[in-house]
Amino acid sequence: MVPGCEYPGGVKHFLVYTGLRIGLFLVCWAVLVGIGSLAFGGSTKVGIWALVLAAVLSSLLSLRYLAGPRERFAQSVQARAERATAAFEDMKTREDAD
Repeated sequence: MVPGCEYPGGVKHFLVYTGLRIGLFLVCWAVLVGIGSLAFGGSTKVGIWALVLAAVLSSLLSLRYLAGPRERFAQSVQARAERATAAFEDMKTREDAD
């Protein structure tokens, strides 16, 4: 493992954001399946269209309602990349000194 590239809490942001995205998708899918079943009966086409529409709808809703968790996740990724870059530059400097 490269020094300075530990996971001091950035994984938490990833798990929270991913969990929220999956939860939002599942809620959208359940609502669309419920509406589709009431309106059109229990055909398999309702399930397929519900999956597609739930993916689109949850993506659009996540842009608005999950901006905070997404920003925290992006900041943790950026901080980790900066630490990795600094560690790489440090190793390169020590290698050049030898």
